[in-house]
Amino acid sequence: MKKQKITATAEIKKIPGSQIEITGSISAEAFDSFRPAALKNINETIVVDGFRKGSVPEKIIVAKVGEKTILEEMAELALSEAYPSIVMDNKIDPIGRPEISITKMAAGNALEFKIKVSVMPEITLADYKKIAKGTPAVDDKNLGVTEKEITDALDRIRKSYENHEGHNHAEGEIHDPKHDHSEEIKKLETPEFKKHISEALADDKKREAREKRRIAMADAISTESKIELPAALIESEIRRTEMQFNDDIARMGYSLDEYLKQSKKNIDDLRKEWGPYAEKKVKLQLVLNKIAESEKISAETKEIEKEVKHIMEHYKDADHERAYAYATGVLTNEKVFQFLENQSA
Repeated sequence: MKKQKITATAEIKKIPGSQIEITGSISAEAFDSFRPAALKNINETIVVDGFRKGSVPEKIIVAKVGEKTILEEMAELALSEAYPSIVMDNKIDPIGRPEISITKMAAGNALEFKIKVSVMPEITLADYKKIAKGTPAVDDKNLGVTEKEITDALDRIRKSYENHEGHNHAEGEIHDPKHDHSEEIKKLETPEFKKHISEALADDKKREAREKRRIAMADAISTESKIELPAALIESEIRRTEMQFNDDIARMGYSLDEYLKQSKKNIDDLRKEWGPYAEKKVKLQLVLNKIAESEKISAETKEIEKEVKHIMEHYKDADHERAYAYATGVLTNEKVFQFLENQSA
């Protein structure tokens, strides 16, 4: 059956949790027009002795599955056509799957229904420029590297080399010249290497200070912005965290069940622990997205494609579309933070 655009009356009401409730109906004529398609779908799934699949007469289908099953299939088909039209006509920005309930369903009558769905929330941004200006910038002059820090770093490198010497493993193991790091250890005491270490430590300090400033700005802007977070986004972030946690546990050689047994927790305990983190992350991302929209900040196509290429080279099984969306988000966030950092006092 060719898809048809059907008209549904719809009353839209905002409800708590950044959700909307749609109360609507589809006319009896439009609803009944889905009966042939519903019968065809059921015909292709049921088995009746003496009939080939797909060629069972309507009377026998009704006797086999009941009129209610046919009406339910009609309702599913009708709403799958009506819902997208309602969304577009009312400029709704839905998140996740809608929760649909049928309030009236009978042959020869209008189909009445209610739909609840999460929507993108309204965001009242804090004065992000003022907050950015008021967050102290990184003072490079106070990020000097001490001799002790250089010495400690050299000691860590030296111990790392010594622990991997060819003659420094199991008793009786033959010395392997390939694992002899005596020359590298000698270079640790040269002025050139010490300068290299000093510069590397200074760069690390700058990155850490910059990251702390970004976190301070982000926390303040996010805290002072007003958003009613959709439960669907929080749940999605918790699921993503759970998948990442499963991967991390697997890399350590454990299964999730083993971890839960050792930690004396269940998955609901973990999800509860992840909840506040998920809320904070979702809120921050919504804030960054809104700032990007307000300031017309976006990543350039060339930058995105370069990052996608890098992702695909390192993760051969990655989905290109998801990689593109991820790269776009990461690069846009970076540009938003650069914009905030560049706000002059």
